[in-house]
Amino acid sequence: MIFADKLIRLRKKSGWSQEELAEQMHVTRQSISKWEGAQSVPDLEKVVRLSKLFGVSTDYLLKDEMEAEESETIAEDRGSQKRVSMEEANAFLAAKAGTAGPIACAVLLCILSPVCLMILGAMSEVPQYGLSENVAGGVGMILLLALVAVAVAIFLFCGSKTAKFSYLEKEPFETEYGVTGMVKEKREAYKNTYTRNNILGSCLCIASLIPLFAGVMINAESDLLMVCLLSVMLGMIGLGVTFFVRGGILWASFEKLLQEGEYAKGNKGKRNVVSLIYWPLATAIYLAYSFITGDWKRSWIIWVIAGVLYPCAVGISNLYRKKP
Repeated sequence: MIFADKLIRLRKKSGWSQEELAEQMHVTRQSISKWEGAQSVPDLEKVVRLSKLFGVSTDYLLKDEMEAEESETIAEDRGSQKRVSMEEANAFLAAKAGTAGPIACAVLLCILSPVCLMILGAMSEVPQYGLSENVAGGVGMILLLALVAVAVAIFLFCGSKTAKFSYLEKEPFETEYGVTGMVKEKREAYKNTYTRNNILGSCLCIASLIPLFAGVMINAESDLLMVCLLSVMLGMIGLGVTFFVRGGILWASFEKLLQEGEYAKGNKGKRNVVSLIYWPLATAIYLAYSFITGDWKRSWIIWVIAGVLYPCAVGISNLYRKKP
C-alpha cells in the first residue's frame, strides 16, 4: 500500500475531512488532496507531524508495504479512542469559562490567607493596641485556616464541575467534524485577552516590590508599617496571579481540545502543577518556620521571597515541560 492510500485510510478512520486534516497540518486542503492523489508527497517534517497526529511510525507511512498486524493494531487504537462532539466541546469550554474565575479567586485567597496573622502579630508588638501575642496569633490562625478552607472548597467544587472532561488531558481522542475549526476560531478571538492578562499579571508582580521600597524610605524601623506594606505587596501579587490563572485556564482549555502544546498526544498526562502546589507549599513553609522558631516578627520575609520567585518557578517549569 502506497503513502497516498495509507493517508486516506488513516484520515477516514479518524473521521476527518480533508479540510480538518489540513487544519491540523497547517497546510491547504489542496495539499492534502495532492498527497492523497499521489500527485506529491509531504516533506520529512510533515511526515513526522503526520506520524504523531495519527499515532503511527514514520516507517509505516513511508514504506510501500503494510504488515497486517500493524494495520489491525492501528484500527483497534483508532476504534477505542473517544470522539468529542461539537456539543461536548462547547460544554467543556463553558465549564472551564465558568470555573476560571472562582479558581483564580481561590488562589488569591491562599495568597492573602496569612495577611491577618502578620498584621495582628505586628500590632501585638505595639503596646498602645493592647493586643496580646496569644490573642493575635490565635485570631490570625483562625482567619488563615478559614480562608484556606474556603479556597480548598472552591477548588474541589470547580474540580467536580469539570471532572467528566478529565479524559481530555489524559487520553488521546478524536474530534467530530467542525470541532477543530470552532475551537481555533474561539482561541483566536480570545488571544488578545490572553495576552493582556499576561501583561497585567507580569506588571503587577513586578510592581509589587514598590510598597516595600517605599516602606524602607518612610520608616524601615516600624515593623507594623513594613508588615502592612508587605500585605499590600501580597495583594498586588495575588491580583497579578489571578490574571495568570484565569487566562491560563481558558487558554489551556483550547489547547486540550486541539491537543496542542503540553496537551499534544505525546504529552498526555504531563501537567504543569506549579500553580497548584506553589502557594500552599509557601504557606506550609511559612507556618512551619514561624511555629518552630517563634520568630513571627521576621518570618514574613518568606512571602517576599515566594512572591519574587513565583514567576521564575512558572517560567522554569514551562521551559522544562517543552523539552522533548
